[in-house]
Amino acid sequence: MKNLLTAPVLVLNANYEPLNVCTTKRAVGLMFTEKATMLENGRGFIRSVSMNFPAPSVIRLGRMIKRPRPSVKLTKSEVFRRDHYTCQYCGQRGEELTIDHIVPRSKDGPHTWNNLITACPKCNIKKGGRTAKEANMHLLSVPKTPSASARYMFGKYLNSNETWLPYIEGW
Repeated sequence: MKNLLTAPVLVLNANYEPLNVCTTKRAVGLMFTEKATMLENGRGFIRSVSMNFPAPSVIRLGRMIKRPRPSVKLTKSEVFRRDHYTCQYCGQRGEELTIDHIVPRSKDGPHTWNNLITACPKCNIKKGGRTAKEANMHLLSVPKTPSASARYMFGKYLNSNETWLPYIEGW
């Protein structure tokens, strides 16, 4: 039962725009207070002593929520995800990757999407405190900020929540 209560639920704005992901427990609370309605029930029911509550997988808020344009936060895990867990110098895939600054921080390289890539430890050591150009190392792809499309933002949940796909496509 604990797994069901912490399962991810897609939250849609009143205009069906994907907003965020919450837990089933939070979604049931929003439905119980009539702030949201359930659109998809792909998980069955949560049973209490006297009632059964549907365990939603997609809910829609009753009122429109204004929010700023979404953006992808610059985090280590998002850099790995953007680069498909692949060393951007040699193409090696794996879990022992590191984050590398193309222009090192010691040379006033910024901590931005355009200056961060994933690198295997071997390539990172080979590059050292030099720029990629100084180390004569070439990138497999040019780093850039990932677009904040709904498909990218909620993509990590799609494998286990196929019912979300119609609500995410096109945003």
